[in-house]
Amino acid sequence: MSETIETWFDQPLLFTIAERHVRGRLVRLGPALQTIIGAHNYPPVAEKLLAEALVLTVLLGSTLKDENGQMTLQAQTGGGPIELLVCDYRGGELRGYLKFDAERLAEVGADPTLFALFGEGFLAITFDQATTGERYQGIVPLEGTSIGEAAEHYFEQSEQISSLIKLSARHDPEAGCLAGGLLLQHLPEGEVGRDRLHVRHDNPEWDHAKAIATTLKDEELTDPATSLETLAWRLFHEDEVRVEPGVTVSRGCRCSTGYFAGVLAQFPEAERADMADENGRIVVDCAFCSRFFPIPLDEIATHDRIE
Repeated sequence: MSETIETWFDQPLLFTIAERHVRGRLVRLGPALQTIIGAHNYPPVAEKLLAEALVLTVLLGSTLKDENGQMTLQAQTGGGPIELLVCDYRGGELRGYLKFDAERLAEVGADPTLFALFGEGFLAITFDQATTGERYQGIVPLEGTSIGEAAEHYFEQSEQISSLIKLSARHDPEAGCLAGGLLLQHLPEGEVGRDRLHVRHDNPEWDHAKAIATTLKDEELTDPATSLETLAWRLFHEDEVRVEPGVTVSRGCRCSTGYFAGVLAQFPEAERADMADENGRIVVDCAFCSRFFPIPLDEIATHDRIE
């Protein structure tokens, strides 16, 4: 492992342990996370949930080989206080949003189960490949104590890849919200780096790597004084670990007056007129970044449609 590389915030660390047929990702979100979450006034439980979901989105999105591909994480809720959870990742651009019932959320306590948050909910994980146009989606129940557990079930069921996911988030009085995560996956012998794999469930090499990874503490994932390379070295110093930095993460809300004008241009003129206010503007609310975009009707009429 190179000692010259230092990865701290908002950039995943990709690593492989070839002799054990294991690949992984580590990430710690800081400034990018605070920019996304700072647009909303989330209570602590909601902030922690969204922060962990955003970390999971980066971990999964960084597995895309198509740099223009997109990974989307969306919770389909079933009667819990969380009404909507959606995050997506595209080429390092990250965004996420959480909608909730404040009164009901206040009743679930500081460390709720997924059932307490979502009810009989499901997690949909979607990979869109921009180059080929292919789409892969898996839907798994939101069960257990963490959305990371639900994502593990996704890989077991949809990809046949044994996986371990650890997520952690906390609010620092000075630094704000910090969150980190680990994704560890077992690949077949001689096929490190491939996508769809058949995995033997009694492989001692995977059992060994998984046992070591479970010793990683939550506070280590969010410790701003420890680089991701140091974490990987602490865990797997007995093995040869190959590392490389991933794509830097930034808030990726794609809202703009031009974008929304292009979307609205797809509606018939009469419908656009019905949507306009007394000043002849359609006001669009972007839930991701909590901003309003007043768009004049005459600007929409001259704008190209977004197909």
